[in-house]
Amino acid sequence: MIKTGKISEVKENVRKWKKAGLSIGLVPTMGYLHEGHASLIKKAREENDKVIVSDFVNPIQFGPKEDLGTYPRDFEADCKLCEGIGADLIFHPEPSEMYEGDFHSYVGVNTLSEGLCGKTRPIHFNGVCTVVTKLFNITEADRAYFGQKDAQQLAIVRRMVRDLNYNITIVGCPIIREEDGLAKSSRNTYLKPDEREKATILHKALSEGERMVRDGETDANKVVKVVRDIIESEPLAKVDYVEIVDWNELQKVEKIDGPILMAVAVYIGKVRLIDNFIVENSMVIEMV
Repeated sequence: MIKTGKISEVKENVRKWKKAGLSIGLVPTMGYLHEGHASLIKKAREENDKVIVSDFVNPIQFGPKEDLGTYPRDFEADCKLCEGIGADLIFHPEPSEMYEGDFHSYVGVNTLSEGLCGKTRPIHFNGVCTVVTKLFNITEADRAYFGQKDAQQLAIVRRMVRDLNYNITIVGCPIIREEDGLAKSSRNTYLKPDEREKATILHKALSEGERMVRDGETDANKVVKVVRDIIESEPLAKVDYVEIVDWNELQKVEKIDGPILMAVAVYIGKVRLIDNFIVENSMVIEMV
């Protein structure tokens, strides 16, 4: 497996692969890889001749009071996981390699980025779209793989690709969970033991929301209230948002007639966790 922090070295390998007629899959990550990331890399390995994993904590998607400095990092472990699955190249640049001192160009998707996480993280998705755009250009990937846990991010990247006519296919992959239902996340490592135990309230609440939808409830406000009440029954939990939105436009809906996204963001202590399920064509396609 090739390990590099240089854009020029990635491009050199891409040129060779493209010349040989090989397809390329890209898995963009911020490192500290877990089973959720592994599932994306495995999917990319199945569908492409070559797989590139980017391992980069992107500074421009963090607000001034967010956890850029303390975000967990373990590049050696990341390399071991990637090599074990069969990635061909891991790209681990310094911020200065991605953003020169006079960098002024940003990419964003209006409307879809303004609600849900965008309300409390106003610069986040412009940072995501900008780094993803750069990675698409650097790797010339045929397919890029994103997890459904970050459902708003997935929807925004898909819309950006459609609107700007990128020659790439975006592949969304299911949420990977712990045995007790907690969605796997690098930020789970921030949780204290008692907080980790209480964090399962997110999955418990969303499971009840899923049950209501499966049983035919179409009043979005009723489902939201039940899910919020369950979460707020846990003293350690502080709700950021509980919302049901249209899956295509990410705007609030009153009636569930699909496709919709039910998403939550909750602080357990000081740790902000997100989770969701999607209903498409009147079928729940996530919540295992």
